[in-house]
Amino acid sequence: MHDIRAIRENPAAFDAALSRRGLSGLSSQVLALDEARRAKILAAETAQAAQNAASKEVGAAKARGDDAEFERLRALVAETKAEMAQLNEAAKADDAALRDLLMSLPNLPAADVPDGADESGNVEIRRWGTPRAFDFTPLEHYQLPAVQSGMDFETAAKLSGSRFVVLSGAVARLQRALAQFMLDTHITDHGLTETWTPVLVKPEMMQGTGQLPKFGEDSYETTNGWWLVPTAEVTLTNIVHGETVAEASLPRRYVAHTQCFRSEAGSAGRDTAGMLRQHQFEKVEMVSITRPEDSAAEHERMTRCAEAILEKLGLPYRTVVLCTGDIGFGATKTHDIEVWLPGQNTYREISSVSNCGAFQARRMNARMKPADGGKPDFVHTLNGSGLAVGRCLIAVLENGQQADGSVELPEALHAYLGGKTRITADGTLA
Repeated sequence: MHDIRAIRENPAAFDAALSRRGLSGLSSQVLALDEARRAKILAAETAQAAQNAASKEVGAAKARGDDAEFERLRALVAETKAEMAQLNEAAKADDAALRDLLMSLPNLPAADVPDGADESGNVEIRRWGTPRAFDFTPLEHYQLPAVQSGMDFETAAKLSGSRFVVLSGAVARLQRALAQFMLDTHITDHGLTETWTPVLVKPEMMQGTGQLPKFGEDSYETTNGWWLVPTAEVTLTNIVHGETVAEASLPRRYVAHTQCFRSEAGSAGRDTAGMLRQHQFEKVEMVSITRPEDSAAEHERMTRCAEAILEKLGLPYRTVVLCTGDIGFGATKTHDIEVWLPGQNTYREISSVSNCGAFQARRMNARMKPADGGKPDFVHTLNGSGLAVGRCLIAVLENGQQADGSVELPEALHAYLGGKTRITADGTLA
């Protein structure tokens, strides 16, 4: 959410920043609501003062036996009281409308975010690894003989519908190994705190991180009003919801492995083959809570944490900074990490690492108490996949495929698989 005081002080700068996202002239709408709200509040305060003065005079008129003045003043008090109630209700309605408007507006892009209308405007900032040269035509993950018996879309469709999968045997064990490897790396090498959180949350938690109210159709709501999390970003970030934390406790760096749920409402017809885009999937999610002055450096640090997972697995990737037309609703700057998928002969997103600045913190009312005793300020929040487990599974399978239909597995995973190094063409670990 945005700071109304900053909009009042520099509406032109606010409009200029939002115009980079394709939105124009919104400060006038915001300020009109704000001015109407403030005018009603002032009128209510004026009416309150008049009521207080008249109430004092009522007693004086009664004491001196001036019945006519007494009745006039008593009627004035009643009239002013009714007027004040109406003004307060109107101000409350304006306040709600202003909050709804501010909650619907995306974060302002950082100054160094490139301009662009869509993903074609994203800018590559680095690559790692060289895509393997195959002496045969590489297959997509779901076509590999090694996974045919362990990746069952038909049974999943019978159980739940489209965009679900049942994993079994070697493939299921490989996915579990990947999640464990990611957690261990982030905890041991990167100093993140392992966290286990619920996957059902209250609506105000979804509001805090920006999934609600605007993107409700992208997630699943239960019949009792809880929401299934689209990512552990929701729970990890909201740990500081409504709190004022000590500056000395920052940064807080969390990591969690959870099931995630997305309706994929805006992706009809996209990536329907295989398990690239599912309604239910696993992610290892990183979240950092920092001092405002530290968030830019923390963004780079978190990006490197995600990249390190791919490097340990020997998976080629590229990292891009998203342009203004592709950046997410709550982010001020985002790095996407894209892993090489030989079956598609292209790079595909496997992690988004975003700095949200104070945008989420203002929605959550999450603040930091400075060590020097100064005025509390909003913390900065960051989140990123470290990594999407299913997509990493796809990348491991496709990059490790062999001409005989088997899959060679990364050395970093061998210890998590009981010393096994490959999945044979018939789907067993060997």
